[in-house]
Amino acid sequence: MIVAGLGCRKGTTRADLLSALDAACTEAGIIRGSIGALATGEMKRQEPGILQLAETLGIPLHIVSDQALLDAEPRTKTVSRHSLAQTPSSSLSEGAALAAAGEWSEIIVPRLISQGATCALAQTKDYP
Repeated sequence: MIVAGLGCRKGTTRADLLSALDAACTEAGIIRGSIGALATGEMKRQEPGILQLAETLGIPLHIVSDQALLDAEPRTKTVSRHSLAQTPSSSLSEGAALAAAGEWSEIIVPRLISQGATCALAQTKDYP
């Protein structure tokens, strides 16, 4: 399964989040329908644009705990000073995608930034 991890500035619209998701899908060479779930951190639990995007796409939204973000941290690829100042992760979108995709998942598209939103893609992997 492919999970799209999302982060954004407060008030980012559904359309801007969709733009970031589409950019990540293009980078991965996949269609949007390949995304099995969305994920974000606890601090974005009530972010309207993220909630609206999950509803529009009709796919599950996983809210990842701070501990799960910390557990995924060694597998993230990018560092955002903004993310570090607000969350326990150097990349909220990457950490959330990895945490929701599972312990053996890996980043297939590192954090992309588009229109005030970030998106990273992680893919579930079987136990090695």
